[in-house]
Amino acid sequence: MHRSSSSDARKKDTREKIELGGLIVKAGLRYEKRALLLGLLIDGHRRASEDETERMRLSAIGAEAFGRGS
Repeated sequence: MHRSSSSDARKKDTREKIELGGLIVKAGLRYEKRALLLGLLIDGHRRASEDETERMRLSAIGAEAFGRGS
């Protein structure tokens, strides 16, 4: 039983990582260096957690991108 739940957890983790990688592609950042990607994510996290207006602005940009389907 433990082996099955461990396997399910690994599958869930793998799926989540694939989905997160898809966001990088969707944002048009597929060919950027990893250091730049990490810097963008860290900076965005800091700005979004410090400023609710910025969080809403970035969320609106993301929602629009999902709505476009590109």
